[in-house]
Amino acid sequence: MSAAAKHLTIDAYLGSVDPVKARTLRSIIQSILSTSDELEGVIAWNVPQIRLGRHYVFGLCAYKNHLTLAPWSQPVIDTFRPRLSPFVVRKNCFLVPVDWQPDAPPLIDLVQARLAELGEPPVPRPMRKSHR
Repeated sequence: MSAAAKHLTIDAYLGSVDPVKARTLRSIIQSILSTSDELEGVIAWNVPQIRLGRHYVFGLCAYKNHLTLAPWSQPVIDTFRPRLSPFVVRKNCFLVPVDWQPDAPPLIDLVQARLAELGEPPVPRPMRKSHR
């Protein structure tokens, strides 16, 4: 991706990165957005962000050798640090492999924690089908 490239949509951003990164990012975005009709995917700072109203909830970005995921909160990162131990964890974000297979429940838990921090009501989780 050229530093000068400006992306107007998430699809445009995903089209600018290699297919493996795009597939992983798309899966993460879909997992988060599927939790609530009130969450929206936007481009801010030229990268995908998940937003609720005017509040940013989760950001994503592709780099050469990793993807950066950010719940927009150092306290949320600190709370989830033990669960994020398989990844490189920084002050406000964590890094995952470009071909990471997203695990929806931990992602949703991060989003829930960020929403709680914003004083937003919890987003109901989709019901899982029983496999009896």
